[in-house]
Amino acid sequence: MRPSGRATDQLREIRLQTDVNKHAEGSCLARFGDTHVLCTASIEENIPPWLRNSGRGWVTAEYGMLPRSTNSRTDREAARGKQSGRTQEIQRLIGRSLRAVTDLKGFGERQIRIDCDVIQADGGTRTAAITGGFVALHLAFQHLKEIGVVEAIPLSDQVAAISCGIYQGHEVLDLDYDEDSSAAADANFVLTKAGGVVEVQGTAEDVPFQRSQFDRLLDLAEKGVAELCSHQAKALGLS
Repeated sequence: MRPSGRATDQLREIRLQTDVNKHAEGSCLARFGDTHVLCTASIEENIPPWLRNSGRGWVTAEYGMLPRSTNSRTDREAARGKQSGRTQEIQRLIGRSLRAVTDLKGFGERQIRIDCDVIQADGGTRTAAITGGFVALHLAFQHLKEIGVVEAIPLSDQVAAISCGIYQGHEVLDLDYDEDSSAAADANFVLTKAGGVVEVQGTAEDVPFQRSQFDRLLDLAEKGVAELCSHQAKALGLS
């Protein structure tokens, strides 16, 4: 039924490869099938002006797609002189998702920037960026702990994200591009390992979908995020 041959509740092949950048304090190459996103975490000894003398740090994110991440070349947004609305929306989503599980008072007045660069896109770039971004952030905090800046890693939980949708009348997990481009509805779920909901983005592309269908999408998302959190823990050596 699915173009990939996967079961309705089956993720694509997931790979979270750490330490792929020798310069960044934390890095992860997140692969969701043929979607590949490079996530790096950089620690900066400064914070936004509005946080000065607050005793709090900040976590923010930037997101971008490389020119040949899709089947035809697109210009770099820097060459156009401005970011698209889509790019701004996604990078704000990544930042919100990571801050939701971060104790901002737990690492002093520092800023951690998470850069998420899409190397290859086949659907679900924002969910891969959030999932890999968490790994990069965790590694950056591990670095601060190893050098004695913090006593404990200031994270309250794991966070990951996955897409779900209604494709050919069936609720399916982890849409690739072939499914996403023709789905009757699609949604992105950002959830914590403990089951907390950080954000849900859902849209009917055809006719409105029903509450019962949304409940099934959420069930699929919970299953998918649980599997992603296991991948994160394995990549970080936590399990």
